[in-house]
Amino acid sequence: MTADDITAGPARLLAWSALDAPTIARFAHPTADLFASHLWFDLLARAAAPPGLIAGCVITADAAIPVWSRQGRVVAGLSSPYSLAFTPRLGATPAAAGRTFARIARRHATLRLDALDPAQPGLAPFLDAITSSGIIVQRFSHFGDWQAPVETDRFDAWLAARPGSLRSTITRKLKRARGATSFSFIDSEAGLAAGISAFEQVYAVSWKQPEPFAAFNAACMRSLADAGLLRLGILATASGPIAAQYWAVSGGRAMLLKLAHDEAHTALSPGTVLTAQMLAAILARDRPTALDFGRGDDPYKRLWVDQRHERIGALLINPRRPAGVLALVRGQVGALRRRLRQRKDNT
Repeated sequence: MTADDITAGPARLLAWSALDAPTIARFAHPTADLFASHLWFDLLARAAAPPGLIAGCVITADAAIPVWSRQGRVVAGLSSPYSLAFTPRLGATPAAAGRTFARIARRHATLRLDALDPAQPGLAPFLDAITSSGIIVQRFSHFGDWQAPVETDRFDAWLAARPGSLRSTITRKLKRARGATSFSFIDSEAGLAAGISAFEQVYAVSWKQPEPFAAFNAACMRSLADAGLLRLGILATASGPIAAQYWAVSGGRAMLLKLAHDEAHTALSPGTVLTAQMLAAILARDRPTALDFGRGDDPYKRLWVDQRHERIGALLINPRRPAGVLALVRGQVGALRRRLRQRKDNT
Protein backbone atom coordinates (compact mmCIF):
# COMPACT_ATOMS: atom_id res chain seq x y z
CA MET A 1 0.00 0.00 0.00
CA THR A 2 1.26 3.45 -0.84
CA ALA A 3 0.32 6.66 0.88
CA ASP A 4 0.18 9.01 -2.11
CA ASP A 5 -3.04 10.57 -0.88
CA ILE A 6 -1.41 11.72 2.38
CA THR A 7 1.61 13.76 1.41
CA ALA A 8 1.51 16.53 3.97
CA GLY A 9 0.59 17.06 7.56
CA PRO A 10 0.78 14.79 10.58
CA ALA A 11 -0.89 11.74 9.04
CA ARG A 12 0.14 8.38 7.64
CA LEU A 13 -1.82 5.73 5.80
CA LEU A 14 -0.58 2.34 6.89
CA ALA A 15 -1.49 -1.09 5.60
CA TRP A 16 -3.52 -2.91 8.24
CA SER A 17 -0.88 -5.62 8.52
CA ALA A 18 1.76 -2.96 9.21
CA LEU A 19 0.23 -1.61 12.43
CA ASP A 20 2.66 -1.78 15.33
CA ALA A 21 1.88 -2.54 18.97
CA PRO A 22 1.61 1.13 20.12
CA THR A 23 -0.89 1.85 17.35
CA ILE A 24 -2.91 -1.26 18.09
CA ALA A 25 -2.99 -0.17 21.73
CA ARG A 26 -4.98 2.92 20.69
CA PHE A 27 -7.99 0.73 19.98
CA ALA A 28 -10.46 -0.34 22.64
CA HIS A 29 -10.15 -3.74 24.26
CA PRO A 30 -12.80 -6.06 22.76
CA THR A 31 -14.27 -6.82 26.18
CA ALA A 32 -14.92 -3.08 26.63
CA ASP A 33 -16.12 -2.06 23.15
CA LEU A 34 -16.12 -4.73 20.46
CA PHE A 35 -16.82 -2.40 17.54
CA ALA A 36 -13.98 -0.05 18.50
CA SER A 37 -11.48 -2.88 18.93
CA HIS A 38 -8.56 -4.03 16.82
CA LEU A 39 -10.12 -7.52 16.96
CA TRP A 40 -13.23 -6.32 15.10
CA PHE A 41 -11.44 -4.26 12.47
CA ASP A 42 -8.95 -7.08 11.93
CA LEU A 43 -11.85 -9.49 11.41
CA LEU A 44 -13.31 -7.21 8.73
CA ALA A 45 -9.92 -6.86 7.07
CA ARG A 46 -9.54 -10.64 6.89
CA ALA A 47 -13.07 -11.80 6.14
CA ALA A 48 -15.18 -8.92 4.79
CA ALA A 49 -13.05 -6.92 2.35
CA PRO A 50 -15.11 -5.66 -0.63
CA PRO A 51 -13.67 -6.51 -4.05
CA GLY A 52 -10.80 -4.22 -4.95
CA LEU A 53 -10.48 -2.73 -1.47
CA ILE A 54 -7.91 -3.42 1.22
CA ALA A 55 -7.86 -2.40 4.85
CA GLY A 56 -5.60 0.27 6.22
CA CYS A 57 -5.47 2.85 8.98
CA VAL A 58 -5.01 6.60 8.94
CA ILE A 59 -2.71 7.51 11.83
CA THR A 60 -2.49 11.05 13.18
CA ALA A 61 -0.85 12.35 16.33
CA ASP A 62 -3.14 10.39 18.63
CA ALA A 63 -5.98 9.18 16.41
CA ALA A 64 -6.39 5.91 14.52
CA ILE A 65 -9.07 5.80 11.81
CA PRO A 66 -9.48 2.39 10.12
CA VAL A 67 -10.27 2.75 6.42
CA TRP A 68 -10.82 0.91 3.17
CA SER A 69 -8.49 2.00 0.40
CA ARG A 70 -8.02 1.36 -3.28
CA GLN A 71 -4.52 1.65 -4.75
CA GLY A 72 -3.36 3.66 -1.75
CA ARG A 73 -6.29 6.08 -1.79
CA VAL A 74 -8.79 6.17 1.06
CA VAL A 75 -12.38 5.63 -0.09
CA ALA A 76 -14.36 4.78 3.07
CA GLY A 77 -14.28 4.01 6.74
CA LEU A 78 -13.59 0.41 7.66
CA SER A 79 -17.13 -0.78 8.32
CA SER A 80 -19.33 -3.45 6.80
CA PRO A 81 -22.91 -4.78 6.73
CA TYR A 82 -21.94 -6.65 9.93
CA SER A 83 -20.94 -3.54 11.90
CA LEU A 84 -23.34 -2.30 14.54
CA ALA A 85 -21.19 0.82 14.76
CA PHE A 86 -18.10 2.29 13.14
CA THR A 87 -16.11 3.80 15.98
CA PRO A 88 -12.82 5.36 14.85
CA ARG A 89 -10.37 6.29 17.57
CA LEU A 90 -10.40 10.10 17.40
CA GLY A 91 -7.87 10.80 20.12
CA ALA A 92 -7.78 13.59 22.67
CA THR A 93 -8.36 16.31 20.04
CA PRO A 94 -11.04 15.10 17.59
CA ALA A 95 -11.14 18.48 15.84
CA ALA A 96 -7.43 18.17 15.00
CA ALA A 97 -8.05 14.67 13.67
CA GLY A 98 -10.91 16.07 11.58
CA ARG A 99 -8.73 18.78 10.05
CA THR A 100 -6.12 16.18 9.15
CA PHE A 101 -8.71 13.82 7.73
CA ALA A 102 -10.10 16.68 5.60
CA ARG A 103 -6.75 16.79 3.79
CA ILE A 104 -7.38 13.23 2.74
CA ALA A 105 -10.94 14.03 1.65
CA ARG A 106 -9.65 16.87 -0.55
CA ARG A 107 -7.82 14.28 -2.62
CA HIS A 108 -11.13 12.67 -3.59
CA ALA A 109 -14.52 13.55 -5.00
CA THR A 110 -16.24 11.67 -2.18
CA LEU A 111 -15.29 9.65 0.88
CA ARG A 112 -17.93 7.74 2.86
CA LEU A 113 -18.20 6.96 6.56
CA ASP A 114 -21.01 4.55 7.53
CA ALA A 115 -22.56 3.18 10.74
CA LEU A 116 -21.57 6.18 12.87
CA ASP A 117 -23.05 6.52 16.34
CA PRO A 118 -24.05 10.19 16.78
CA ALA A 119 -23.44 9.80 20.51
CA GLN A 120 -19.79 8.79 20.08
CA PRO A 121 -17.68 11.25 22.06
CA GLY A 122 -15.73 13.47 19.72
CA LEU A 123 -17.65 12.64 16.55
CA ALA A 124 -19.40 16.02 16.28
CA PRO A 125 -16.20 18.11 16.53
CA PHE A 126 -14.45 15.68 14.17
CA LEU A 127 -17.12 16.17 11.47
CA ASP A 128 -17.43 19.90 12.18
CA ALA A 129 -13.69 20.32 11.64
CA ILE A 130 -13.95 18.52 8.31
CA THR A 131 -16.72 20.93 7.29
CA SER A 132 -14.66 23.94 8.39
CA SER A 133 -11.86 22.70 6.15
CA GLY A 134 -13.96 23.16 3.02
CA ILE A 135 -15.41 19.66 2.68
CA ILE A 136 -19.18 19.28 2.54
CA VAL A 137 -20.34 16.71 5.09
CA GLN A 138 -23.65 15.27 3.95
CA ARG A 139 -25.16 13.38 6.89
CA PHE A 140 -27.80 10.73 6.26
CA SER A 141 -29.78 8.19 8.23
CA HIS A 142 -28.11 4.80 7.83
CA PHE A 143 -29.98 2.29 9.99
CA GLY A 144 -31.77 1.81 13.27
CA ASP A 145 -30.35 -0.26 16.11
CA TRP A 146 -32.91 -1.65 18.58
CA GLN A 147 -31.85 -1.76 22.23
CA ALA A 148 -33.12 -1.66 25.80
CA PRO A 149 -31.60 -1.53 29.28
CA VAL A 150 -31.94 -4.61 31.47
CA GLU A 151 -31.86 -4.62 35.27
CA THR A 152 -32.13 -8.28 36.17
CA ASP A 153 -30.26 -11.52 35.65
CA ARG A 154 -33.48 -13.59 35.73
CA PHE A 155 -35.40 -14.21 32.55
CA ASP A 156 -38.74 -14.57 34.35
CA ALA A 157 -38.27 -11.16 35.97
CA TRP A 158 -37.29 -9.62 32.64
CA LEU A 159 -40.31 -11.22 30.94
CA ALA A 160 -42.66 -10.00 33.68
CA ALA A 161 -41.83 -6.42 32.70
CA ARG A 162 -42.65 -6.99 29.03
CA PRO A 163 -46.09 -6.37 27.44
CA GLY A 164 -48.71 -8.95 28.31
CA SER A 165 -49.05 -10.11 24.72
CA LEU A 166 -45.34 -10.95 24.55
CA ARG A 167 -45.42 -12.74 27.90
CA SER A 168 -48.29 -14.98 26.87
CA THR A 169 -46.82 -15.62 23.43
CA ILE A 170 -43.41 -16.67 24.76
CA THR A 171 -44.89 -18.82 27.53
CA ARG A 172 -47.16 -20.59 25.07
CA LYS A 173 -44.42 -21.17 22.50
CA LEU A 174 -41.91 -22.42 25.05
CA LYS A 175 -44.48 -24.89 26.36
CA ARG A 176 -45.23 -26.13 22.85
CA ALA A 177 -41.53 -26.63 22.04
CA ARG A 178 -40.74 -28.39 25.32
CA GLY A 179 -40.02 -32.05 24.71
CA ALA A 180 -39.85 -31.57 20.94
CA THR A 181 -36.63 -29.54 20.90
CA SER A 182 -33.26 -29.33 22.60
CA PHE A 183 -31.20 -26.22 23.28
CA SER A 184 -27.40 -25.96 23.09
CA PHE A 185 -25.51 -22.95 24.46
CA ILE A 186 -21.89 -22.55 23.35
CA ASP A 187 -19.64 -19.94 24.96
CA SER A 188 -16.16 -21.41 24.50
CA GLU A 189 -14.09 -23.57 22.18
CA ALA A 190 -15.88 -26.66 23.47
CA GLY A 191 -18.46 -27.62 20.87
CA LEU A 192 -17.64 -24.62 18.69
CA ALA A 193 -16.94 -26.52 15.47
CA ALA A 194 -20.22 -28.43 15.74
CA GLY A 195 -22.05 -25.22 16.63
CA ILE A 196 -20.69 -23.38 13.59
CA SER A 197 -21.63 -26.33 11.39
CA ALA A 198 -25.17 -26.29 12.78
CA PHE A 199 -25.45 -22.53 12.31
CA GLU A 200 -24.41 -22.76 8.67
CA GLN A 201 -26.76 -25.69 8.08
CA VAL A 202 -29.72 -23.67 9.39
CA TYR A 203 -28.67 -20.53 7.54
CA ALA A 204 -28.50 -22.42 4.25
CA VAL A 205 -32.17 -23.50 4.48
CA SER A 206 -33.51 -20.29 6.01
CA TRP A 207 -35.18 -17.32 4.33
CA LYS A 208 -31.94 -15.37 4.54
CA GLN A 209 -30.20 -14.08 1.43
CA PRO A 210 -26.72 -15.51 0.83
CA GLU A 211 -24.06 -13.71 2.82
CA PRO A 212 -22.00 -11.12 0.91
CA PHE A 213 -18.93 -12.73 2.50
CA ALA A 214 -19.55 -16.44 2.81
CA ALA A 215 -16.81 -17.13 5.34
CA PHE A 216 -17.57 -14.20 7.65
CA ASN A 217 -19.94 -15.76 10.19
CA ALA A 218 -17.66 -18.69 10.93
CA ALA A 219 -14.62 -16.39 11.18
CA CYS A 220 -16.53 -14.02 13.45
CA MET A 221 -17.65 -16.79 15.79
CA ARG A 222 -14.12 -18.14 16.06
CA SER A 223 -12.66 -14.67 16.79
CA LEU A 224 -15.33 -13.95 19.40
CA ALA A 225 -14.81 -17.35 21.02
CA ASP A 226 -11.05 -16.73 21.22
CA ALA A 227 -11.79 -13.51 23.12
CA GLY A 228 -14.42 -15.11 25.37
CA LEU A 229 -17.20 -12.97 23.88
CA LEU A 230 -19.21 -15.52 21.88
CA ARG A 231 -22.65 -16.73 22.89
CA LEU A 232 -23.93 -19.21 20.27
CA GLY A 233 -27.29 -20.93 20.53
CA ILE A 234 -28.66 -23.89 18.58
CA LEU A 235 -32.22 -25.21 18.74
CA ALA A 236 -32.67 -28.71 17.38
CA THR A 237 -35.21 -31.49 16.98
CA ALA A 238 -34.38 -35.17 16.73
CA SER A 239 -33.81 -34.66 13.00
CA GLY A 240 -31.26 -31.84 13.40
CA PRO A 241 -30.87 -28.08 14.01
CA ILE A 242 -33.82 -25.83 13.19
CA ALA A 243 -32.69 -22.43 14.53
CA ALA A 244 -29.39 -20.76 15.31
CA GLN A 245 -28.17 -17.38 16.46
CA TYR A 246 -25.03 -15.86 17.87
CA TRP A 247 -24.45 -12.93 20.17
CA ALA A 248 -21.43 -11.01 21.42
CA VAL A 249 -21.10 -9.74 24.97
CA SER A 250 -18.95 -6.64 25.35
CA GLY A 251 -18.98 -3.53 27.50
CA GLY A 252 -21.89 -4.82 29.53
CA ARG A 253 -24.01 -5.23 26.41
CA ALA A 254 -25.39 -8.43 24.90
CA MET A 255 -25.60 -7.89 21.13
CA LEU A 256 -27.41 -10.14 18.68
CA LEU A 257 -25.30 -10.38 15.54
CA LYS A 258 -26.97 -13.04 13.36
CA LEU A 259 -29.93 -15.37 13.53
CA ALA A 260 -31.77 -17.76 11.25
CA HIS A 261 -34.32 -20.54 11.44
CA ASP A 262 -35.74 -23.24 9.21
CA GLU A 263 -39.23 -22.18 8.12
CA ALA A 264 -40.18 -25.82 7.62
CA HIS A 265 -40.55 -25.89 11.42
CA THR A 266 -42.62 -22.73 11.80
CA ALA A 267 -45.20 -24.57 13.91
CA LEU A 268 -42.63 -24.78 16.69
CA SER A 269 -41.82 -21.04 16.46
CA PRO A 270 -38.10 -21.83 16.50
CA GLY A 271 -36.93 -18.22 16.25
CA THR A 272 -38.95 -17.03 19.23
CA VAL A 273 -38.17 -20.11 21.31
CA LEU A 274 -34.43 -19.86 20.69
CA THR A 275 -34.33 -16.12 21.39
CA ALA A 276 -36.10 -16.66 24.72
CA GLN A 277 -33.71 -19.45 25.69
CA MET A 278 -30.68 -17.41 24.66
CA LEU A 279 -31.85 -14.44 26.71
CA ALA A 280 -32.34 -16.65 29.75
CA ALA A 281 -28.84 -18.10 29.37
CA ILE A 282 -27.13 -14.76 28.70
CA LEU A 283 -28.88 -12.94 31.54
CA ALA A 284 -27.87 -15.63 34.01
CA ARG A 285 -24.30 -15.98 32.75
CA ASP A 286 -23.30 -12.40 31.89
CA ARG A 287 -25.72 -10.11 33.72
CA PRO A 288 -25.63 -7.48 30.93
CA THR A 289 -26.89 -3.97 31.52
CA ALA A 290 -28.36 -3.70 28.00
CA LEU A 291 -29.73 -5.87 25.22
CA ASP A 292 -28.98 -4.91 21.62
CA PHE A 293 -30.85 -6.62 18.78
CA GLY A 294 -28.63 -5.09 16.15
CA ARG A 295 -28.97 -3.20 12.92
CA GLY A 296 -32.18 -2.92 10.97
CA ASP A 297 -35.82 -2.21 11.72
CA ASP A 298 -37.14 -5.76 11.51
CA PRO A 299 -40.61 -5.77 13.10
CA TYR A 300 -39.84 -8.65 15.50
CA LYS A 301 -37.22 -6.62 17.35
CA ARG A 302 -39.64 -4.20 18.99
CA LEU A 303 -41.34 -7.18 20.66
CA TRP A 304 -38.15 -7.75 22.66
CA VAL A 305 -36.66 -4.25 23.04
CA ASP A 306 -38.26 -0.86 22.67
CA GLN A 307 -35.60 1.78 22.04
CA ARG A 308 -34.44 2.65 18.55
CA HIS A 309 -30.96 4.18 18.32
CA GLU A 310 -30.01 5.88 15.07
CA ARG A 311 -26.85 5.15 13.16
CA ILE A 312 -25.88 7.78 10.61
CA GLY A 313 -23.60 8.00 7.63
CA ALA A 314 -21.50 10.92 6.44
CA LEU A 315 -20.61 11.44 2.81
CA LEU A 316 -17.60 13.75 2.58
CA ILE A 317 -17.90 15.68 -0.66
CA ASN A 318 -15.18 17.77 -2.26
CA PRO A 319 -17.02 20.57 -4.13
CA ARG A 320 -13.87 21.41 -6.09
CA ARG A 321 -14.03 18.17 -8.07
CA PRO A 322 -16.63 17.61 -10.82
CA ALA A 323 -17.61 14.20 -9.47
CA GLY A 324 -18.03 15.80 -6.06
CA VAL A 325 -20.41 18.41 -7.47
CA LEU A 326 -22.38 15.62 -9.16
CA ALA A 327 -22.61 13.70 -5.86
CA LEU A 328 -23.81 16.85 -4.11
CA VAL A 329 -26.53 17.44 -6.71
CA ARG A 330 -27.65 13.82 -6.49
CA GLY A 331 -27.87 14.09 -2.72
CA GLN A 332 -29.95 17.25 -2.92
CA VAL A 333 -32.30 15.71 -5.47
CA GLY A 334 -32.67 12.60 -3.31
CA ALA A 335 -33.45 14.72 -0.24
CA LEU A 336 -36.08 16.67 -2.20
CA ARG A 337 -37.72 13.46 -3.36
CA ARG A 338 -37.86 12.15 0.21
CA ARG A 339 -39.48 15.37 1.44
CA LEU A 340 -42.05 15.26 -1.34
CA ARG A 341 -42.80 11.60 -0.61
CA GLN A 342 -43.24 12.35 3.10
CA ARG A 343 -45.51 15.29 2.29
CA LYS A 344 -47.60 13.05 0.05
CA ASP A 345 -47.80 10.35 2.74
CA ASN A 346 -49.00 12.94 5.28
CA THR A 347 -51.81 14.28 3.11
